Amino acid sequence: MSLRLYLIRHGETEWSLTSQHTGRTDIPLTARGEEEARELAPGLKSIPFVHVLTSPLRRARKTGELAGLGTVAAIEPDLAEWDYGDYEGKCSVDIRKQRADWNIFRDGCPGGESIAQVSERADRLIGHLRALDGNIALFSHGQFGSVLAVRWVGLPLVSAQHFPLATASLSILGFDDHHPEVPVVARWNAAHNGRLSAST
Repeated sequence: MSLRLYLIRHGETEWSLTSQHTGRTDIPLTARGEEEARELAPGLKSIPFVHVLTSPLRRARKTGELAGLGTVAAIEPDLAEWDYGDYEGKCSVDIRKQRADWNIFRDGCPGGESIAQVSERADRLIGHLRALDGNIALFSHGQFGSVLAVRWVGLPLVSAQHFPLATASLSILGFDDHHPEVPVVARWNAAHNGRLSAST
């Protein structure tokens, strides 16, 4: 089987509602976030996953559990969200009052992970994943998920600004059917709809 990565962002949290940067703060899902995660289950249960990997943060782990894959999930530290450092808990609109042209995907975060560090982390994870085959579920986060996608296809990290992810969304990273050496984003930011399949 060829490698297909099913990238799932965690469900809603209090801070995703308010657009606060949530890196290493280990906050839970809201009730709505838990419902979003449950709504993923019907589509995911039909997919034969050979591996299920999750960020160590509980919002991602809980999403995997409620989506029906928690019992087989292994913790993968490299799937954790960006370490926002001094910007943890802050909103972009407030950060830009101090740094008008700030862009996380170009500038990184003071006191947190730099652009180089996040890119290297994504590349390390991709190197590990490319040694595998089959369908792999990845429960992760919004901005690190965007980084993973652009590094998967070899784009610079700043391109991640064009790949936003909604809560409890599913994306698929794989290879072109006609050119199997070419990595592609086969599906992006799909809403949970109970109609996902291994061939989607």
